[in-house]
Amino acid sequence: MIPYPRLALFCGLIFAGALSFLPLSPYFYDIAIGIGISIILAVSLNLVNGHTGQFSLGHAGFMAVGAYASAAVTNLFAPKFFGSLVSNAAPSALASSFAFLLALAAGGIGAAIAGLIVGVPSLRLKGDYLAIVTLGFGEIIRVILQNTEVVGASRGWSIESGYFHSVNGAQTIVPYTNLTWTYALAAITIYIITSLVNSTYGRGFLTVRDDEVAAESAGINTTKYKVIAFVIAAFFAGIAGGLYAHFKQYVNPSGFDFMLSVSVVVMVILGGMGNTAGVVFAAALLTILPEWLRSVAGYSWLPMWLREIAKNRMILYSLLLIIFMLTRPQGLFGDVNATRRAFPNRTRRKE
Repeated sequence: MIPYPRLALFCGLIFAGALSFLPLSPYFYDIAIGIGISIILAVSLNLVNGHTGQFSLGHAGFMAVGAYASAAVTNLFAPKFFGSLVSNAAPSALASSFAFLLALAAGGIGAAIAGLIVGVPSLRLKGDYLAIVTLGFGEIIRVILQNTEVVGASRGWSIESGYFHSVNGAQTIVPYTNLTWTYALAAITIYIITSLVNSTYGRGFLTVRDDEVAAESAGINTTKYKVIAFVIAAFFAGIAGGLYAHFKQYVNPSGFDFMLSVSVVVMVILGGMGNTAGVVFAAALLTILPEWLRSVAGYSWLPMWLREIAKNRMILYSLLLIIFMLTRPQGLFGDVNATRRAFPNRTRRKE
């Protein structure tokens, strides 16, 4: 829960603008972009898994839809409508921004449509059954992309597809994503999700989470609220996919596998189910931690045994997660009720 969403949005936008002046090496720049994308994914999934009380394992599939759809807009459709927008000449900043926003919107809408197709039949299920079905749909999306030749199939969206931006003879997806775009959209995601949950309409999500049977007995259409939450979460996953595609300049179905969905779920659980601030912190922490363990393996002043452990960083990373969840299963910041007690005037329901 973010107790002051408008203030958080303002500070987030100011922070995003300031990041454009921050000198970073390519390595730290990559990590910073990864943190922003992880925040968007985790906060959006928190709407389904945390605030609505469902359990989805298909977030990577919606991210894949957004990545491919947004890449198609900027590299296939944008040149027809904006002429030299993706030519070797430097395009205008206004045209580039508009094309990028259009691409991100297309990615988000495409993912939302996929979320609707997945959600309508599957969200009548509960618990483990829902998790299995969403996992299956996520894998279906990945396999479809992996066998669709027009987007490069298992090679990824490669040069052979012919839809790429050409820079000095090299063909890639247009590199629009930067720190300002990433963190501005992360701030907007946090604001929209928090405001929605705190709204009168958004209380339906919390009702479904707290007691779905009682909600149905009171005449609340729980399936409708679950589908809406699912579609909104899928939309923002598509936005994250668009940012990812326009940063990496290459997309491959293998990059959106089951493990990516699990990683996002771990961020939500580790931060605290339904606690937006905790999820944001966990997304940043779990993006940085594997890279930090990688760097530890290169410290020559450390004992050899410690460096050997660090080389197997994913095993150590997994053990740390297991230990943490055994000792603090409620997550870093616990459930959202702790925040409600700290800020009762801002978070209690208005009568």
